[in-house]
Amino acid sequence: MLDIAEELNRWIEQGRDFAVATVVAVGGSAPRRPGAALAVDTDGTAVGSVSGGCVEGAVYELCQQALQDGEPVLERFGYSDDDAFAVGLTCGGVIDILVTPVRAGDPVRPVVAAALEAAASGTASALARIVTGPADLVGRALLIHPDGRGEGGFGGHPELDRTVAAEAGAFLDAGRTGTLEIGEQGSRCGAPLTVLVESSVPPPRMIVFGAIDFASALVRIGKFLGHHVTVCDARPVFATKARFPEADEIVVEWPHTYLERTEVDSRTVLCVLTHDAKFDVPLLRLALRLPVAYVGAMGSRRTHLERNERLREVGVTELELARLRSPIGLDLGARTPEETALSIAAEIVANRRGGSGISLTGAHTPIHHDVTSAPAGRIGSVA
Repeated sequence: MLDIAEELNRWIEQGRDFAVATVVAVGGSAPRRPGAALAVDTDGTAVGSVSGGCVEGAVYELCQQALQDGEPVLERFGYSDDDAFAVGLTCGGVIDILVTPVRAGDPVRPVVAAALEAAASGTASALARIVTGPADLVGRALLIHPDGRGEGGFGGHPELDRTVAAEAGAFLDAGRTGTLEIGEQGSRCGAPLTVLVESSVPPPRMIVFGAIDFASALVRIGKFLGHHVTVCDARPVFATKARFPEADEIVVEWPHTYLERTEVDSRTVLCVLTHDAKFDVPLLRLALRLPVAYVGAMGSRRTHLERNERLREVGVTELELARLRSPIGLDLGARTPEETALSIAAEIVANRRGGSGISLTGAHTPIHHDVTSAPAGRIGSVA
């Protein structure tokens, strides 16, 4: 649901009632991941998607029904071997969808409103909703903030609130969305529960070092992929807002000096496009020792070999060098800045999702796979 937070936050501000259908779990080749959502208001306006089109019509009707009767519902959709055009996923997958009414007076509305406001403003938080369990608890919600504060709850079950808050906090720390299984004893409400935890975290950072024409194209595709993009270059004549209007931040500073003082995390990607030893060596020496998601450096194969030797001379180990993606990008035969940016972005996505980068034609590898997410369904349990 938090993937459409900006639009739904506007609906809340306008006082509109709506129902939201959220992907809870997926199996097989389902097109959307847990947390993807479709919302429908009382006028029939729809935003978002849960399947890329396969089951949108049926889910739309479920949302309209939930708006009328005020009851949450959990529905499973899968492929029909008898009729590929029946309601189901023609791609062969299975998805479980939770439909929750969010109307004026519903207990869940203020919690959902707080979660949407946080997500729309880029503030970290985790929204936990009960998917299966006692009927009076299904659809109830608890919002967890990074400092441990909670909003809402599960209808007078404080021990359950504390249990879910602790588990949701761990999901938030990892930036993970998925389901949590809580056993009967852990739930303290006489029945096992399934809880959907949706984490909303600020966009991952992309830091592009080197204010060259290739960087301009990379900034655009980085924004398209949802990154917060910073361009850093020591040369003020090149590092300007006029040359990089879509960048979130322009920094005029020696690259390694800036990297020393800025915040990075396990989702940050670093793209070194300077291909100049006086910038590259001190920058990469630091970058390869940071816990970031990706470090790539531009240059020819000869430049790459010479740069590696310089890095070894300043103490970079072979294990650290193994992290370096150089020459940067996948082999697409790219020539133009835009093609090169696509090549770099493709490598970043493959690195994040665990893809091989080979053509899907004739391959027998999964189309959708994600090395950073736990498998759909049972992610954890509390006895």
